[in-house]
Amino acid sequence: MEIIHLILGKANPERMNGVNKVVSQLATHQQRQGRDVAVWGITNDLSRNFEERVFETLLFPASKNPFGVHSLLRNAIRNKAGSNVVFHLHGGWIPVYTTLSGLFQKLHIRFVITGHGAYNTIAMNRSKWLKKAYFRLFEKTLLKRACKIHSIGQSEVEGLSLIYQNDKNVLLPYGFQLQKAAFPVIPNPDSFTIGFVGRLTSWTKGLDLLIHAFQEFHKMEPQSTLWIVGDGPDRSDLENLITKNKVRNVVFYGSKFGSEKDELISQMHVFAHPSRNEGLPASVLEAAGLGIPVIVSKATNVAQSVSRYKAGTALVNNSAEDLTKAFTEFRNADRDTMKQISKNAARMVSEEFGWDRLIDKFDEMYH
Repeated sequence: MEIIHLILGKANPERMNGVNKVVSQLATHQQRQGRDVAVWGITNDLSRNFEERVFETLLFPASKNPFGVHSLLRNAIRNKAGSNVVFHLHGGWIPVYTTLSGLFQKLHIRFVITGHGAYNTIAMNRSKWLKKAYFRLFEKTLLKRACKIHSIGQSEVEGLSLIYQNDKNVLLPYGFQLQKAAFPVIPNPDSFTIGFVGRLTSWTKGLDLLIHAFQEFHKMEPQSTLWIVGDGPDRSDLENLITKNKVRNVVFYGSKFGSEKDELISQMHVFAHPSRNEGLPASVLEAAGLGIPVIVSKATNVAQSVSRYKAGTALVNNSAEDLTKAFTEFRNADRDTMKQISKNAARMVSEEFGWDRLIDKFDEMYH
């Protein structure tokens, strides 16, 4: 069976877009485990400005019409008719996918779709009435035509059930590859570094909560520092919030990738991700895989695993007050406790999100 991942973009892991990262890792591990896999990207930029990869990548021009399918992509799909192939679409509320689903149906080609958090309750409530109208006109048709609907977290299962009752929803997390086996040395006990890595969208990622929580914590722990790694549309607003509230010891690093990013994460005492809306944040798994205790909201869809493995703190209430409390608890924890949590975090990623365990489950979903 041939597996073709279809995305907007190029599956470039050196981007802040989480979908790019997970599709790249999924395709890489499927290929390494003997699957016949390719990534097809719809993009305005056809330049192959990414590193060499183990899977085939084909790029197709995006149409000016959001529902339009370029003739090159349409012909490539037609050439797959009659073969043992499954298309895996990534992302929700993407107009061209509705058009493509009609082509797949006409050619009797199977496809599955992963919303990547697009269908969870909070995401559905943003632009609520517009999405309701769009769902009735387009998205419902797309989901009806799909063989399976892949949810990467419980919040998406619950959200989707409110708008589309079905028996083809599959709950399956994405995997993650540990970057290194050794646990980082516990950072300097005379300081305390809280970190965040991700796209700087204040409301979605809960960065307003993070800054307010750190403001209160820093009053109690003047040697503490907040590192914000990443970039995005709300960076200037966040910088203004920090200036307005006279919050000290906040460092913006901008976008970092690869070993440079890992080196920064490894120097953090704790990693905080108080998202209000997520699919499955790769940065949380990156931090946990490096042995950094994590503080997460329920919306990250990893809170249950964090609690089960004692890999950090799963916030009961996603509030600045609860974040400040979590920072304080970790600051007061002794060295042995922090070392154990560090080991638990890495073990959680290895056991719960290891690709070796998950690739077979993706095969089951495709059939």
